[in-house]
Amino acid sequence: MSQPATSDSSSAVAGQATAEQLAALALSLAPGLGPRLLTLLLEHFGDCQTILQQSAASLRQISGIGPQIAAALTNPSLSQQAATLWSDCLNSSVRLYFPGSGQYPSRLHEICDRPQVLYARGTLLPTDALAIAVVGSRRCSVYGVRQAERFSAQLARAGFTVVSGLARGIDTAAHRAALQAGGRTLAVLPGGVDTIYPPENQSLADEITQQGALISEMPLNQQILPGLFPQRNRIISGMSLGVLLIEASARSGALYTARHAHEQGREVFAVPGPIDSLASAGCHQLIRDGAVLVRHIDDILEALGPLPSPVHITPDTAVHSPRELTLNAIESQVLSHISPQPTPVDELLRLLPAESSQVLATLTVLEVRRLIRRLPGNFVVRYS
Repeated sequence: MSQPATSDSSSAVAGQATAEQLAALALSLAPGLGPRLLTLLLEHFGDCQTILQQSAASLRQISGIGPQIAAALTNPSLSQQAATLWSDCLNSSVRLYFPGSGQYPSRLHEICDRPQVLYARGTLLPTDALAIAVVGSRRCSVYGVRQAERFSAQLARAGFTVVSGLARGIDTAAHRAALQAGGRTLAVLPGGVDTIYPPENQSLADEITQQGALISEMPLNQQILPGLFPQRNRIISGMSLGVLLIEASARSGALYTARHAHEQGREVFAVPGPIDSLASAGCHQLIRDGAVLVRHIDDILEALGPLPSPVHITPDTAVHSPRELTLNAIESQVLSHISPQPTPVDELLRLLPAESSQVLATLTVLEVRRLIRRLPGNFVVRYS
Protein backbone atom coordinates (compact mmCIF):
# COMPACT_ATOMS: atom_id res chain seq x y z
CA MET A 1 0.00 0.00 0.00
CA SER A 2 3.00 2.26 0.06
CA GLN A 3 3.02 2.45 -3.71
CA PRO A 4 1.53 5.57 -5.32
CA ALA A 5 -0.67 3.55 -7.65
CA THR A 6 -2.82 0.49 -7.39
CA SER A 7 -4.42 -1.99 -9.73
CA ASP A 8 -7.46 -2.28 -7.46
CA SER A 9 -10.33 -0.60 -9.29
CA SER A 10 -12.03 0.21 -5.99
CA SER A 11 -9.11 2.10 -4.46
CA ALA A 12 -6.69 4.38 -6.20
CA VAL A 13 -4.35 7.34 -5.86
CA ALA A 14 -3.15 7.49 -9.43
CA GLY A 15 -4.12 6.41 -12.92
CA GLN A 16 -7.51 6.37 -14.61
CA ALA A 17 -10.59 6.73 -12.44
CA THR A 18 -13.55 4.44 -12.95
CA ALA A 19 -16.99 5.90 -13.59
CA GLU A 20 -18.19 4.80 -10.16
CA GLN A 21 -15.18 6.40 -8.45
CA LEU A 22 -15.79 9.71 -10.24
CA ALA A 23 -19.45 9.51 -9.28
CA ALA A 24 -18.49 8.99 -5.62
CA LEU A 25 -16.22 12.02 -5.80
CA ALA A 26 -18.98 14.05 -7.42
CA LEU A 27 -21.39 13.16 -4.61
CA SER A 28 -18.81 14.23 -2.03
CA LEU A 29 -18.87 17.66 -3.67
CA ALA A 30 -22.65 18.06 -3.67
CA PRO A 31 -23.60 20.76 -1.13
CA GLY A 32 -26.08 19.69 1.52
CA LEU A 33 -25.71 15.96 0.89
CA GLY A 34 -24.74 14.38 4.21
CA PRO A 35 -24.07 10.72 5.02
CA ARG A 36 -27.66 9.96 6.08
CA LEU A 37 -29.19 11.23 2.85
CA LEU A 38 -26.49 9.60 0.75
CA THR A 39 -27.21 6.28 2.46
CA LEU A 40 -30.92 6.64 1.62
CA LEU A 41 -30.08 7.41 -2.01
CA LEU A 42 -27.76 4.39 -2.28
CA GLU A 43 -30.37 2.11 -0.72
CA HIS A 44 -32.90 3.28 -3.31
CA PHE A 45 -30.79 3.61 -6.48
CA GLY A 46 -28.00 1.11 -5.85
CA ASP A 47 -24.79 2.98 -6.71
CA CYS A 48 -23.31 6.43 -7.13
CA GLN A 49 -23.50 6.48 -10.93
CA THR A 50 -27.22 5.73 -10.93
CA ILE A 51 -27.86 8.52 -8.43
CA LEU A 52 -26.26 11.07 -10.74
CA GLN A 53 -28.31 9.83 -13.67
CA GLN A 54 -31.62 10.63 -11.99
CA SER A 55 -33.84 13.59 -12.74
CA ALA A 56 -34.59 16.16 -10.07
CA ALA A 57 -38.15 14.83 -9.83
CA SER A 58 -36.93 11.29 -9.26
CA LEU A 59 -34.47 12.40 -6.60
CA ARG A 60 -37.12 14.38 -4.74
CA GLN A 61 -39.11 11.22 -4.19
CA ILE A 62 -36.53 10.32 -1.54
CA SER A 63 -37.39 11.64 1.93
CA GLY A 64 -35.15 14.55 2.84
CA ILE A 65 -34.12 15.44 -0.71
CA GLY A 66 -35.41 18.94 -1.30
CA PRO A 67 -35.16 21.18 -4.36
CA GLN A 68 -31.71 22.56 -3.48
CA ILE A 69 -30.06 19.16 -3.06
CA ALA A 70 -31.83 17.80 -6.15
CA ALA A 71 -30.57 20.79 -8.14
CA ALA A 72 -27.02 20.22 -6.86
CA LEU A 73 -27.10 16.53 -7.83
CA THR A 74 -28.35 17.27 -11.35
CA ASN A 75 -25.87 20.10 -11.94
CA PRO A 76 -23.98 19.09 -15.12
CA SER A 77 -20.76 20.69 -13.84
CA LEU A 78 -20.55 18.25 -10.90
CA SER A 79 -18.89 15.51 -12.97
CA GLN A 80 -16.27 17.92 -14.31
CA GLN A 81 -15.55 19.11 -10.78
CA ALA A 82 -15.02 15.46 -9.79
CA ALA A 83 -12.52 14.92 -12.62
CA THR A 84 -10.62 18.03 -11.52
CA LEU A 85 -10.65 16.81 -7.93
CA TRP A 86 -9.22 13.44 -8.98
CA SER A 87 -6.36 15.26 -10.69
CA ASP A 88 -5.82 17.54 -7.69
CA CYS A 89 -5.58 14.51 -5.37
CA LEU A 90 -3.06 12.86 -7.67
CA ASN A 91 -0.94 16.01 -7.83
CA SER A 92 -0.98 16.52 -4.06
CA SER A 93 -0.30 12.85 -3.14
CA VAL A 94 -3.69 12.39 -1.51
CA ARG A 95 -4.85 8.78 -1.57
CA LEU A 96 -8.46 7.84 -2.28
CA TYR A 97 -10.19 4.81 -0.77
CA PHE A 98 -13.55 3.46 -1.92
CA PRO A 99 -15.84 0.81 -0.34
CA GLY A 100 -15.56 -2.67 -1.77
CA SER A 101 -11.79 -2.84 -1.85
CA GLY A 102 -9.30 -4.58 0.38
CA GLN A 103 -7.63 -1.25 1.03
CA TYR A 104 -10.73 0.53 2.33
CA PRO A 105 -10.70 0.32 6.17
CA SER A 106 -12.33 -3.00 7.02
CA ARG A 107 -14.11 -1.70 10.12
CA LEU A 108 -15.88 1.01 8.11
CA HIS A 109 -17.44 -1.66 5.90
CA GLU A 110 -19.48 -2.66 8.97
CA ILE A 111 -21.29 0.66 9.54
CA CYS A 112 -24.49 1.64 7.76
CA ASP A 113 -23.49 5.19 6.78
CA ARG A 114 -19.92 4.55 5.71
CA PRO A 115 -18.19 7.19 3.56
CA GLN A 116 -18.30 6.46 -0.16
CA VAL A 117 -14.86 7.98 -0.51
CA LEU A 118 -12.07 8.57 1.98
CA TYR A 119 -9.35 11.10 1.34
CA ALA A 120 -6.07 10.27 3.07
CA ARG A 121 -2.72 11.97 3.38
CA GLY A 122 -0.35 9.23 4.53
CA THR A 123 -1.06 5.51 4.38
CA LEU A 124 -3.63 3.09 5.73
CA LEU A 125 -2.49 -0.44 6.57
CA PRO A 126 -4.40 -3.69 7.14
CA THR A 127 -3.11 -3.66 10.74
CA ASP A 128 -5.12 -0.49 11.33
CA ALA A 129 -8.08 -2.83 11.82
CA LEU A 130 -6.57 -3.22 15.32
CA ALA A 131 -7.49 0.32 16.34
CA ILE A 132 -8.77 2.01 19.48
CA ALA A 133 -10.17 5.54 19.41
CA VAL A 134 -8.95 7.80 22.21
CA VAL A 135 -11.05 10.94 22.62
CA GLY A 136 -12.03 13.50 25.21
CA SER A 137 -12.45 17.14 26.05
CA ARG A 138 -10.62 20.01 24.40
CA ARG A 139 -10.51 21.81 27.76
CA CYS A 140 -8.85 19.03 29.70
CA SER A 141 -7.04 18.93 33.02
CA VAL A 142 -3.49 17.87 33.75
CA TYR A 143 -4.96 14.56 34.93
CA GLY A 144 -6.74 14.11 31.59
CA VAL A 145 -3.60 14.78 29.56
CA ARG A 146 -1.61 12.37 31.73
CA GLN A 147 -4.17 9.57 31.25
CA ALA A 148 -4.44 10.21 27.51
CA GLU A 149 -0.67 9.95 27.20
CA ARG A 150 -0.49 6.84 29.39
CA PHE A 151 -3.19 4.86 27.63
CA SER A 152 -2.24 5.93 24.11
CA ALA A 153 1.40 5.01 24.64
CA GLN A 154 0.43 1.62 26.10
CA LEU A 155 -1.98 0.92 23.25
CA ALA A 156 0.62 1.89 20.65
CA ARG A 157 3.30 -0.30 22.24
CA ALA A 158 0.85 -3.21 22.34
CA GLY A 159 0.33 -2.91 18.57
CA PHE A 160 -2.91 -0.92 18.37
CA THR A 161 -3.41 2.02 16.04
CA VAL A 162 -4.62 5.04 18.00
CA VAL A 163 -7.46 6.93 16.28
CA SER A 164 -8.49 10.44 17.28
CA GLY A 165 -9.62 13.78 15.84
CA LEU A 166 -6.57 16.11 16.05
CA ALA A 167 -8.50 18.51 18.27
CA ARG A 168 -6.94 20.42 21.13
CA GLY A 169 -6.63 18.71 24.50
CA ILE A 170 -7.12 14.95 24.78
CA ASP A 171 -6.92 14.28 21.01
CA THR A 172 -3.59 16.08 20.69
CA ALA A 173 -2.15 14.27 23.71
CA ALA A 174 -3.30 10.90 22.32
CA HIS A 175 -1.71 11.43 18.90
CA ARG A 176 1.58 12.70 20.34
CA ALA A 177 1.89 9.84 22.83
CA ALA A 178 1.25 7.21 20.15
CA LEU A 179 3.91 8.76 17.90
CA GLN A 180 6.45 9.03 20.73
CA ALA A 181 5.84 5.37 21.56
CA GLY A 182 6.73 4.46 17.97
CA GLY A 183 3.19 3.43 17.08
CA ARG A 184 0.68 4.31 14.40
CA THR A 185 -2.02 6.93 14.70
CA LEU A 186 -4.85 8.12 12.45
CA ALA A 187 -6.42 11.59 12.64
CA VAL A 188 -9.95 11.91 11.28
CA LEU A 189 -10.55 15.51 10.25
CA PRO A 190 -13.83 17.45 10.00
CA GLY A 191 -12.59 19.36 6.93
CA GLY A 192 -10.37 18.46 4.00
CA VAL A 193 -7.04 16.74 4.67
CA ASP A 194 -5.29 19.94 3.60
CA THR A 195 -7.24 22.01 6.16
CA ILE A 196 -5.58 21.48 9.55
CA TYR A 197 -7.56 22.53 12.59
CA PRO A 198 -6.49 23.78 15.02
CA PRO A 199 -3.70 25.48 13.01
CA GLU A 200 -1.13 25.03 15.79
CA ASN A 201 -1.31 21.26 15.13
CA GLN A 202 0.18 21.58 11.64
CA SER A 203 3.54 20.10 12.69
CA LEU A 204 1.75 17.27 14.53
CA ALA A 205 -0.32 16.59 11.41
CA ASP A 206 2.88 16.35 9.37
CA GLU A 207 4.28 13.80 11.84
CA ILE A 208 1.09 11.75 11.69
CA THR A 209 1.40 11.36 7.91
CA GLN A 210 4.75 9.60 8.50
CA GLN A 211 3.34 7.08 11.02
CA GLY A 212 -0.27 6.87 9.91
CA ALA A 213 -2.61 9.16 8.03
CA LEU A 214 -4.85 12.20 8.05
CA ILE A 215 -8.32 11.05 6.93
CA SER A 216 -11.50 12.80 5.87
CA GLU A 217 -14.65 12.15 3.88
CA MET A 218 -14.60 15.82 2.87
CA PRO A 219 -13.03 16.93 -0.43
CA LEU A 220 -9.85 18.96 -0.60
CA ASN A 221 -10.11 22.57 0.56
CA GLN A 222 -13.31 21.90 2.54
CA GLN A 223 -13.21 24.48 5.32
CA ILE A 224 -14.22 23.79 8.91
CA LEU A 225 -17.93 24.07 9.71
CA PRO A 226 -19.47 23.36 13.13
CA GLY A 227 -21.79 20.63 11.83
CA LEU A 228 -18.90 18.63 10.40
CA PHE A 229 -17.46 17.75 13.82
CA PRO A 230 -20.25 15.39 15.00
CA GLN A 231 -20.50 13.97 11.46
CA ARG A 232 -16.83 12.94 11.39
CA ASN A 233 -17.12 11.34 14.84
CA ARG A 234 -18.94 8.34 13.37
CA ILE A 235 -15.79 7.64 11.31
CA ILE A 236 -13.56 7.80 14.40
CA SER A 237 -15.68 5.17 16.14
CA GLY A 238 -16.39 3.23 12.95
CA MET A 239 -12.69 2.65 12.25
CA SER A 240 -12.09 1.33 15.76
CA LEU A 241 -12.74 -1.77 17.82
CA GLY A 242 -13.72 0.47 20.69
CA VAL A 243 -13.75 4.07 21.90
CA LEU A 244 -11.90 5.16 25.03
CA LEU A 245 -13.11 8.39 26.64
CA ILE A 246 -10.39 9.83 28.80
CA GLU A 247 -12.02 12.96 30.19
CA ALA A 248 -15.34 14.41 29.08
CA SER A 249 -17.77 16.81 30.67
CA ALA A 250 -21.51 16.26 30.57
CA ARG A 251 -21.72 18.29 27.33
CA SER A 252 -18.47 17.25 25.70
CA GLY A 253 -18.54 16.65 21.95
CA ALA A 254 -16.65 13.43 22.63
CA LEU A 255 -19.91 11.95 23.88
CA TYR A 256 -21.15 12.00 20.27
CA THR A 257 -18.33 9.60 19.45
CA ALA A 258 -19.38 7.32 22.30
CA ARG A 259 -22.98 7.43 21.05
CA HIS A 260 -21.88 6.49 17.54
CA ALA A 261 -19.78 3.66 18.99
CA HIS A 262 -22.77 2.27 20.84
CA GLU A 263 -24.95 2.42 17.72
CA GLN A 264 -22.23 0.73 15.66
CA GLY A 265 -21.80 -2.11 18.14
CA ARG A 266 -18.37 -0.96 19.29
CA GLU A 267 -17.13 -1.20 22.84
CA VAL A 268 -17.26 2.00 24.90
CA PHE A 269 -14.59 2.50 27.56
CA ALA A 270 -14.34 5.36 30.05
CA VAL A 271 -11.62 6.46 32.44
CA PRO A 272 -13.03 7.68 35.77
CA GLY A 273 -11.89 10.97 37.25
CA PRO A 274 -12.24 12.50 40.69
CA ILE A 275 -15.81 11.89 41.83
CA ASP A 276 -16.57 15.63 42.09
CA SER A 277 -14.83 16.62 38.85
CA LEU A 278 -17.14 18.30 36.34
CA ALA A 279 -14.51 17.58 33.69
CA SER A 280 -15.18 13.83 34.10
CA ALA A 281 -18.97 14.01 34.54
CA GLY A 282 -19.57 12.64 31.04
CA CYS A 283 -17.28 9.67 31.68
CA HIS A 284 -19.01 8.92 34.96
CA GLN A 285 -22.41 8.99 33.29
CA LEU A 286 -21.20 6.60 30.58
CA ILE A 287 -19.94 4.21 33.25
CA ARG A 288 -23.34 4.35 34.98
CA ASP A 289 -24.96 3.57 31.62
CA GLY A 290 -22.81 0.49 31.08
CA ALA A 291 -19.50 1.64 29.59
CA VAL A 292 -16.46 -0.37 30.71
CA LEU A 293 -14.61 1.33 33.54
CA VAL A 294 -10.95 1.37 32.56
CA ARG A 295 -8.07 1.44 35.02
CA HIS A 296 -5.34 0.02 32.79
CA ILE A 297 -4.94 -1.48 29.34
CA ASP A 298 -5.79 -4.99 30.54
CA ASP A 299 -9.38 -3.82 31.12
CA ILE A 300 -9.59 -2.93 27.42
CA LEU A 301 -8.04 -6.20 26.24
CA GLU A 302 -10.36 -8.20 28.48
CA ALA A 303 -13.50 -6.47 27.24
CA LEU A 304 -12.68 -6.72 23.53
CA GLY A 305 -12.59 -10.51 23.47
CA PRO A 306 -12.06 -12.46 20.20
CA LEU A 307 -12.09 -10.46 16.96
CA PRO A 308 -14.88 -11.03 14.41
CA SER A 309 -12.17 -12.07 11.93
CA PRO A 310 -8.39 -12.48 12.33
CA VAL A 311 -6.14 -9.53 11.51
CA HIS A 312 -2.83 -10.34 9.80
CA ILE A 313 -0.04 -8.29 11.35
CA THR A 314 2.51 -10.12 9.17
CA PRO A 315 1.93 -12.45 6.20
CA ASP A 316 2.41 -15.44 8.55
CA THR A 317 0.94 -14.08 11.79
CA ALA A 318 -2.73 -13.44 12.46
CA VAL A 319 -4.23 -11.97 15.62
CA HIS A 320 -7.51 -13.57 16.72
CA SER A 321 -7.87 -11.61 19.96
CA PRO A 322 -6.32 -8.26 21.01
CA ARG A 323 -4.97 -9.97 24.13
CA GLU A 324 -2.54 -11.81 21.87
CA LEU A 325 -0.72 -8.52 21.25
CA THR A 326 0.81 -8.67 24.75
CA LEU A 327 2.29 -12.16 24.35
CA ASN A 328 6.03 -12.74 24.28
CA ALA A 329 7.80 -14.63 21.49
CA ILE A 330 7.43 -18.16 22.88
CA GLU A 331 3.79 -17.58 23.84
CA SER A 332 2.99 -16.33 20.34
CA GLN A 333 4.83 -19.27 18.78
CA VAL A 334 2.94 -21.84 20.83
CA LEU A 335 -0.42 -20.16 20.23
CA SER A 336 0.19 -20.04 16.47
CA HIS A 337 0.20 -23.87 16.42
CA ILE A 338 -3.20 -24.11 18.14
CA SER A 339 -6.39 -23.78 16.12
CA PRO A 340 -10.11 -23.71 16.99
CA GLN A 341 -10.01 -27.43 16.27
CA PRO A 342 -8.68 -29.75 19.01
CA THR A 343 -4.89 -30.04 18.89
CA PRO A 344 -3.04 -32.90 20.67
CA VAL A 345 -0.52 -31.61 23.21
CA ASP A 346 1.87 -34.39 22.13
CA GLU A 347 1.81 -32.96 18.61
CA LEU A 348 2.75 -29.52 19.94
CA LEU A 349 5.66 -30.98 21.88
CA ARG A 350 6.87 -32.67 18.71
CA LEU A 351 6.47 -29.64 16.39
CA LEU A 352 7.79 -26.84 18.59
CA PRO A 353 11.57 -26.40 18.98
CA ALA A 354 11.35 -25.29 22.63
CA GLU A 355 11.92 -27.63 25.56
CA SER A 356 8.88 -29.70 26.54
CA SER A 357 8.78 -28.14 30.01
CA GLN A 358 8.71 -24.64 28.49
CA VAL A 359 5.91 -25.57 26.08
CA LEU A 360 3.83 -27.06 28.91
CA ALA A 361 4.41 -23.98 31.09
CA THR A 362 3.43 -21.74 28.19
CA LEU A 363 0.21 -23.70 27.66
CA THR A 364 -0.67 -23.01 31.29
CA VAL A 365 -0.04 -19.27 30.79
CA LEU A 366 -2.24 -19.23 27.67
CA GLU A 367 -4.97 -21.09 29.52
CA VAL A 368 -4.87 -18.64 32.45
CA ARG A 369 -5.16 -15.77 29.94
CA ARG A 370 -8.18 -17.53 28.45
CA LEU A 371 -6.68 -17.76 24.99
CA ILE A 372 -6.89 -21.56 24.96
CA ARG A 373 -8.68 -24.25 26.93
CA ARG A 374 -7.84 -27.84 27.66
CA LEU A 375 -10.06 -30.70 26.55
CA PRO A 376 -10.26 -34.26 27.82
CA GLY A 377 -7.72 -36.62 26.25
CA ASN A 378 -4.78 -34.16 26.45
CA PHE A 379 -6.06 -31.83 23.73
CA VAL A 380 -6.06 -28.02 23.62
CA VAL A 381 -8.18 -25.66 21.55
CA ARG A 382 -8.02 -21.93 20.81
CA TYR A 383 -10.97 -19.79 21.90
CA SER A 384 -12.85 -18.51 18.85
